Amino acid sequence: MASRRALLAGSAAAAFAMTHSRWAEAQSPSGVIVFAKQIDDLISLDPGECFEYTGSEICGNVYQKLVTTPNSNPSQLVGELAEKWEASEDGKTFTFTLREGPKFASGKPVTAEDAAWSLQRAVILNKTPAFIINQFGYTKDNVAQMIRATGPRTLVMQTAQETAPTFLLYCLSAVVGNVVEKAVAMSHEQNGDLGNAWLKQNSAGSGPYAVRAWRASDSVTLEANPNSTVAPKTKRVILRHMPDPSAQMLGLQRGDIDIARNLSSDQIRQTKADSSFKVQSQRKASLLYVAMNQKHPILSKPEVRQAIKMAIDYDGIQKNIVPDLYAVHQAFLPEGLPGALTDKPFRHQIAEAKALLAKAGHADGFEITFDYASVSPISDIAQAIQANLAEIGIRVRMLPAEQRQVLTRVRARQHEISMSRWGSDYFDPNSNAETFAVNTDNSDDARNRTSAWRSSWLIPEYSAQVVAAAKERDPAKRTEIYLKLQKELQEHGPFAFVLQEIEVSVSRKGVSGFDMGPMNDRHRYVEIVKA
Repeated sequence: MASRRALLAGSAAAAFAMTHSRWAEAQSPSGVIVFAKQIDDLISLDPGECFEYTGSEICGNVYQKLVTTPNSNPSQLVGELAEKWEASEDGKTFTFTLREGPKFASGKPVTAEDAAWSLQRAVILNKTPAFIINQFGYTKDNVAQMIRATGPRTLVMQTAQETAPTFLLYCLSAVVGNVVEKAVAMSHEQNGDLGNAWLKQNSAGSGPYAVRAWRASDSVTLEANPNSTVAPKTKRVILRHMPDPSAQMLGLQRGDIDIARNLSSDQIRQTKADSSFKVQSQRKASLLYVAMNQKHPILSKPEVRQAIKMAIDYDGIQKNIVPDLYAVHQAFLPEGLPGALTDKPFRHQIAEAKALLAKAGHADGFEITFDYASVSPISDIAQAIQANLAEIGIRVRMLPAEQRQVLTRVRARQHEISMSRWGSDYFDPNSNAETFAVNTDNSDDARNRTSAWRSSWLIPEYSAQVVAAAKERDPAKRTEIYLKLQKELQEHGPFAFVLQEIEVSVSRKGVSGFDMGPMNDRHRYVEIVKA
């Protein structure tokens, strides 16, 4: 396998040199930072819709929220646009006071009305991330009354039920909590879309950068926001789409790019031994998992789901394909979040998996399709899983595609099995519990389209436990609920959690200041500078 990968890498590098020779004409200029990154997951830059890794990262540098968490201590909640907040005794009313000074890229000050409207807008649009806000009882009919500005700098949020303050605040620190300038968005409104079509490719935020251009599967260009209270050290940031790690490595060596984001394990080890490069790593609240659609009559059998989990060679995949990029993890809460289960009950158990298939009435196996992103190292991992499943008689037809195409199919519940990445939206266990263990409405037009819903797994009993955990104010009792849920999903759920991501970036000598966070929207560009 190693020799085959080396041959492919050499071929890719040669192809890159021929087809992208224009990048070799001049090195990345001063005042510009160029990232090489796989950005074909990018669907929208509207924070009311954005739910992908790249879009979240961009929104985190273009917009600001009422509250956020610092990368130095991601469990700590700090004000960003809000200078203070308070909760009522009954835990149903939360009042925020905004700071004086923050301005949008237009030069206009950020107001409580902008903040209230942005949260209302997320509920009304009801796009993918809306469930993070909807879970507090908001609907398009009541949100204007329950979230409102009562003064230029005062925002009041009422929740339908008693809510732990930290839980609400962590939710507001998610991408969907970003504040959009109402006047700019509404000036581009089309057919009542609240500016959504325009904001897919543009921005109206108060963060250190503003979106200048986005070309799908090509590049995103950000320009410094001259009115931001947080002045970036570099005027322009460009994210170039380079799906091939060999192309990224070649661009880094030539100086065409400043920071590579998707190098292979072999390449990372190579750069660690070279003083011309700086290697950074960050364990992320991000999981790679296989989802099994419960609409499929065979996958709906518990024994089949467990057989698939047992067939996967977790350790072999981690050691042979992604030793520097992922760690084996088999529960829905990533290590680092409160209450994360670190037990690893599954290993390469072929005999046991075959016995479970036979018990389910499929001793001779069956055929299945597998949706996954055709980028490295995802494609290599998918091929390894295909081989693992073949060992127990499951014949897998591979359906590789761009990341956005895979996401679209999974969100439409058109997959049979799929491999996806899930990054926590905020630093609280509910972020993952909500998506993997909540689904009370399995209809195609359900409001909360969680990962459980996407895999057509109707689970009112687990959903009730998640709701109870969100309300629980005793940390020990809350942790107990999440540990129990993770064990239940390992035994019964339609998800095989395989790996937890360790994100690695490699910078050229003289490039510094990239602040990598445990979640994508916490990757900060503002301090990046190059000599």
